[in-house]
Amino acid sequence: MTTAVALAPETTGETTGVGALLRTWRDRRKISQLELALRADSSARHISFIETGRSRPSQEMVLRLAEHLDIPVRERNALLIAAGYAPAFPETPMDDPSMAALRSGMERLLTGYEPFPALVVDGTYHVQAANRGITMLLEGVDPDLLRPPLNAMRITLHPGGLAPRIRNFLEWRGHLFAQMERQLAVLRSAPLRELYEEVRAYPLPEGGREAASFGDHPPFALPMVIEHDGQVLSFISTIATFNTPMDVTVSELAVETFLPADPETVAYLRKQEA
Repeated sequence: MTTAVALAPETTGETTGVGALLRTWRDRRKISQLELALRADSSARHISFIETGRSRPSQEMVLRLAEHLDIPVRERNALLIAAGYAPAFPETPMDDPSMAALRSGMERLLTGYEPFPALVVDGTYHVQAANRGITMLLEGVDPDLLRPPLNAMRITLHPGGLAPRIRNFLEWRGHLFAQMERQLAVLRSAPLRELYEEVRAYPLPEGGREAASFGDHPPFALPMVIEHDGQVLSFISTIATFNTPMDVTVSELAVETFLPADPETVAYLRKQEA
């Protein structure tokens, strides 16, 4: 069974103009022209003129409207280009020397979270950094999946990856698909779309349709229940992003941490650390 995903507006046809793009974002956020005008210290008449192409917004106005519409940084650059301006936000590679402080900070953060698993992924789920807790979980994964660049979605969902050891695979798989679909709804990312189509086509692992049992510890959120060396571990995933990013690359980084969902998981991980 396939799931339809509403994609972000394309930059072809009728949606090439900045006005049409802004209208699409405003509709998506369910904000009226008047409400947006009040937030942006403008007028509904001016917003209407921008959306219909009767008025060309200044660079400052484009950025102001994008801020109040909570538009992703990459898409703010697209709006600026559509309005005839240069992109305002750079897209710096992670291995650039200017990113040294960021890389160092992420490594300290991940190390400090040990022995619990934690990693950093980019906008297409390529792993930028990971700690020893993640390394432990990857034991037994097909070596081909561990060749750079590592991709968290492939490693998790591929039959040669973690999939056969995830006890609640159907639920976790559905959670990950929903996460990617939410991203595709707001980002025009061909690589992300290709990854989504790829992982949706993976066959279910043996036992992948079985329901998980949570025993004496009913979850307060959907856990990832995974087996490691004969021990069943339960984790609640949390995701953190950077506040007010000024770079496209940084805006799409996500720090994912796995909080033990029961005392047995805590004890097992502490024992592995000793």
